[in-house]
Amino acid sequence: MRVLGMISGTSHDGIDVAVVDFALAGTTLHGSLRHAACIPYPPALRARLRAALPPASLTFAEVCTLDTLIGQAFADAASAALAVAGKVDLICSHGQTVYHWVEAGKVHGTLQLGQPAWIAERTGTPVVSDLRARDVAAGGQGAPLVALMDTLLLSGLPGRPAALNLGGIANLTIPTHPGAFPALAYDLGPANALIDAAAWRACGAHFDRDGELAAAGRIDPDLLAALLAEPYYALPPPKTTGKELFNLAYLESLLSQRNLAAVDVVATVTALTAEIVAAEVKRHGIDTVIASGGGCANPTLMAMVRSRLDGINVVTSGTLGVPSDAKEAIAFALLGYFTAHGLPGNIPSCTGAAAPRILGTITPGRAQLRIPAPPSEPPTRLLLA
Repeated sequence: MRVLGMISGTSHDGIDVAVVDFALAGTTLHGSLRHAACIPYPPALRARLRAALPPASLTFAEVCTLDTLIGQAFADAASAALAVAGKVDLICSHGQTVYHWVEAGKVHGTLQLGQPAWIAERTGTPVVSDLRARDVAAGGQGAPLVALMDTLLLSGLPGRPAALNLGGIANLTIPTHPGAFPALAYDLGPANALIDAAAWRACGAHFDRDGELAAAGRIDPDLLAALLAEPYYALPPPKTTGKELFNLAYLESLLSQRNLAAVDVVATVTALTAEIVAAEVKRHGIDTVIASGGGCANPTLMAMVRSRLDGINVVTSGTLGVPSDAKEAIAFALLGYFTAHGLPGNIPSCTGAAAPRILGTITPGRAQLRIPAPPSEPPTRLLLA
């Protein structure tokens, strides 16, 4: 089955796409990456989306408009991907998360915009979407759904490996360790969410290109201590967070009584991510960290992470055949494959759901909808090329 995976992450800079051919041999799922790209949002849409994110208040009219415009942008991105990679059997669209409703550590709801009907109408291909809601309805956090791919990819690797994603939010996946404990995955805290906010505050940049702002600044110990005092870090997993908490207003509240150079703020929030990553990696006795996400393109952040993980092997997901900037799109292609084959896409020990669930809803394409038969045994390992 050939699947197109699509997602716009918490940095809301554009739409990541990945076309993957999947073939199951026994319990090993083989995936061949045929195409990967990032299609930037049109500037006007990105500005409108940025203005709508928490802590902003919205009207239903604006929600409807954004749902339509984002859906059309995803349809454009799908069409561009198909023009390069050719026909696919299925599209899996995560859409754009705009709100994650969390109170006292419990997720009550989650909202992703990007109406899938626009994608199905444009491409004629069935679309799996709204994947997080079913896990939430089953008592889970709705995230991290990338844990499915992480656990399959890391299956059988020696030692104690873990997958680290440095997107808007940093999350960690620790696969099942035979005879010891089930798989674990959770959001550690902010990565690019606060770095981007600090870069915007410093010079109106959408992100800290090549980590240059952080490299020019100095870490402020007082601000770093205040950031590390955030109660979220002490919550036990499973747990998730997002820009509902870690946003520009959050950062400004901590800076109101401090007079710091803008580049020092960027350096300090970059160090914050490195600190929370290192603390959790060490807490779980990890010996190999396989990193992915946009944060891998920030050499200052990666240097800070490595300096705090001295003696621990830190590599990027490219060593497993997964380009670090395409990982989430590949993960949602995989989730689409699982949904189409009647396989659960969540891991209860990672999300906190009551049980495994088949995720998402399916919007039919132009042809009669045909659902493949479930495999006799679900995949236990993923090999990507």
